[in-house]
Amino acid sequence: MKRRETNQRRLVLRVVQGRCDHPTADSIYEAVHAEDPKVSRGTVYRNLGLLSDAPGADRYDLRTDPHDHILCIHCKKVVDAPDTERPERDAEVAAATGYRIFRHQTIFEGLCPDCQNAAEHDA
Repeated sequence: MKRRETNQRRLVLRVVQGRCDHPTADSIYEAVHAEDPKVSRGTVYRNLGLLSDAPGADRYDLRTDPHDHILCIHCKKVVDAPDTERPERDAEVAAATGYRIFRHQTIFEGLCPDCQNAAEHDA
């Protein structure tokens, strides 16, 4: 069933496409609401669910190719990790465990440069 293309859905998509910071649903809502105060939180969340392969996701990412992420444990910023994706890992883990692997995701955790600088400044 084809869904009707609405102005609200186009606005939500445009906001997501304009971001590269892996925004949360709340931050997408805030940006959409700033452009059109009549758009409700429910409308934004519903449209994110329709536009996403992972409804109810914590964060949204415009990239759909396999890639890893880095999470700052202090400010919670998420960025794409540079060239760390190794597709052969799926086959290696499958061979070692007997699982049939469909996909994997890796999240590196640490302190981003801004948080490191702030910590050094405070020390």
